[in-house]
Amino acid sequence: MRVSDKSKIFFLIILLFFSAGAGLFWMDYIGIIDLAKYYSKYTKTDAELSVYASDDEPSLIALEEFEKQKEQFAERVEELDKRQAVIEEQEKEMALEFEKIEEIRKGLELEKKRLEDEKTQFDGYQKNVAVLAEKIVSMPPVDGVAIMIKWDDPLIIDVLRQMDRNAEQAGTQSITSYLISLMPKEKAARIMYLMTQI
Repeated sequence: MRVSDKSKIFFLIILLFFSAGAGLFWMDYIGIIDLAKYYSKYTKTDAELSVYASDDEPSLIALEEFEKQKEQFAERVEELDKRQAVIEEQEKEMALEFEKIEEIRKGLELEKKRLEDEKTQFDGYQKNVAVLAEKIVSMPPVDGVAIMIKWDDPLIIDVLRQMDRNAEQAGTQSITSYLISLMPKEKAARIMYLMTQI
């Protein structure tokens, strides 16, 4: 059976298209070309093209959303500024309070030092009073009174009271009344009065 020339040409064209198609699919398979990329260019809808177009203007919805985000950002910045102002004010108040506390602390330290100095002085004074009381008791009463009347009245009273305490601890009779009786009358009266008041 003889095939006509037209049929041969037709079959050759079909074979050529088939070979070209198979070649394209093979090159796509091995990664030389990307048929999906070329195919998607011609199959995109108008909506898809408008979404992915890089040079399009933003839509109204996108602009509104952007404005909302901008307003929210501005509100957030304003809120943070207010918080920062409050924190700065609190820091100033805390600094003032710290200064007050520091002044109080310094005042307390000075008061503590003053009390310690007074205690030291008082302890020294008490030791002196105890020593003087012992000396006066060991002296003849007339000589002791001659020395005592030259002292200030508070010192005389403290020494006499120390002598009373020493006599009480020793279980003996105190000579303070006798010593007062040896003092000048005016001095003796004043000492007896002050001993009842102080």
